[in-house]
Amino acid sequence: MPFLAGALVILSLLGAPLDWKPARTDYAWSFPQDHWARTGYRTEWWYFTGHLRTREETPRRFGYQFTFFRVGLQPSPPPLDSAWTARDVIMGHAAVTDLKGKRHLFTEILYRAMPLLGEFGDGSGPLIAWSRAPAGSSGRWSLHWNGEGFDLAASDESQDFSFRLTTRGTKGPIFQGPNGYSMKGGEDGAASQYYSFTRMATRGQVSIGGEELEVEGVSWMDKEFGSQQLGARQVGWDWFSLQLEDGRDLMLYLLRDLDDEVDFAHGTLISEDGRTRYLEPGEWSVRSTGSWSSPRNGARYPAGWRVGLPGEGLEIMVTPELSDSENVSRLLPGLAYWEGPVKIETPTGVRMGQGYVELTGYAERSRPAL
Repeated sequence: MPFLAGALVILSLLGAPLDWKPARTDYAWSFPQDHWARTGYRTEWWYFTGHLRTREETPRRFGYQFTFFRVGLQPSPPPLDSAWTARDVIMGHAAVTDLKGKRHLFTEILYRAMPLLGEFGDGSGPLIAWSRAPAGSSGRWSLHWNGEGFDLAASDESQDFSFRLTTRGTKGPIFQGPNGYSMKGGEDGAASQYYSFTRMATRGQVSIGGEELEVEGVSWMDKEFGSQQLGARQVGWDWFSLQLEDGRDLMLYLLRDLDDEVDFAHGTLISEDGRTRYLEPGEWSVRSTGSWSSPRNGARYPAGWRVGLPGEGLEIMVTPELSDSENVSRLLPGLAYWEGPVKIETPTGVRMGQGYVELTGYAERSRPAL
């Protein structure tokens, strides 16, 4: 697999001093154009998570994740004028968490962005990105803008699951930081351009174990792009996207350093009508209430959290719906992270909402290459 070996070498060299665009406080946003690829930045991703259920009297419930990454190889077009010269790598992750079956299925793709393998749209049509399905599977993964939200599709025949979903934004886009400038630390330029659709009505099909199911639910979408996000001492993050039943949404992230201490933190509280309030670290707290150890690599992840936001009268318990929701890459050795659906309750056990949590940098050699 010469391409894979080459891709790994390239990914390891992303820190080279090339002329990548930095995130800017005065970035001039333009929608819907900014839903498409913003070339010239080193990293970019379109990230979806959601809670789905079948349309039965006693519904089956699923969590899902879908992510396309654009990893820049060079900031400007290559000198050779050919569609076959690669400027970017396209990487994709997809997962389905079957809560009734208590199983978490994960798959991934990694290709050069070029004809026949995968490409990013130029904004002239609805296509944002596509790629071939994983080796051994037919079909494509795809992401399109439908005018009100996003259409997305992923499949892996070896894992025996697929989904095809249509989303419609009911709130957003929401800037995760003033004018979408999301700081990731105290170093100059350690930031990204970051916005979200924190509530998206979702419907479509999930196929799992040979059974195709009509589903509906709610999704969360993040779009980030930038060129320098993690500092030299930062090893990973804990990220929360929480949708409360009273209509509010809460995004929190905590970046950790080599000593496993919180290095930088940020939060956004979004009201039911889409107004944002950016939270200072002293206004909120996250405390782990348990842990889970991976049987695959021994990584120990936090599992369960008490989240407090006293100024808003919020004290909530965040609990994984399925402890074993770890994604372990087969294509990038050492890459493993936890990504799963969570339920939100009061300290006395009254349901308050749902969400997703992402935990990176806990497995050995799994520091995100961003």
